Amino acid sequence: MRLTTKGRFAVTALLDLAMQQGTGPVTLAGISQRQQISLSYLEQLFAKLRQRALVGSVRGPGGGYCLAKDMGQMTVAEIILAVDEPIDSTQCSGKENCLDDRKCLTHDLWIKLNDLIFDHLGAVTLKQLVDDQKARQGGAVQMLDMRKVMPEGGHIAVSV
Repeated sequence: MRLTTKGRFAVTALLDLAMQQGTGPVTLAGISQRQQISLSYLEQLFAKLRQRALVGSVRGPGGGYCLAKDMGQMTVAEIILAVDEPIDSTQCSGKENCLDDRKCLTHDLWIKLNDLIFDHLGAVTLKQLVDDQKARQGGAVQMLDMRKVMPEGGHIAVSV
């Protein structure tokens, strides 16, 4: 599969944006800093995401970007496709000209893999990714809270 940084960064940036939901418009500079993605690269990605109506922009002081679509309705596949990233593992980009203008022996295998990947990414919503991240962050907070409760050098006995 030719999923380059363009697709990965688009998903990462929209996940960051969705995680900030409710705090007002989110600046690309903020996303850039948190995710360590070049600001100029984010500007290119967000231009495409805005054209596909996945994000909206707010101009002026306090401006930035917000989701233009419900995150429960936005899939990972949709985000990747919005930035012109092909979800394709064939050598010929699906043109069936892999081997001297003929279909190679494994072409159908890669087409089936494309379908599986697309189905999976099409079934994962941005909301699911946000919920997963919040659950992970909540688990980390609980672990830290447990350390505060434990006496210094304390141990917990566990029997199996």
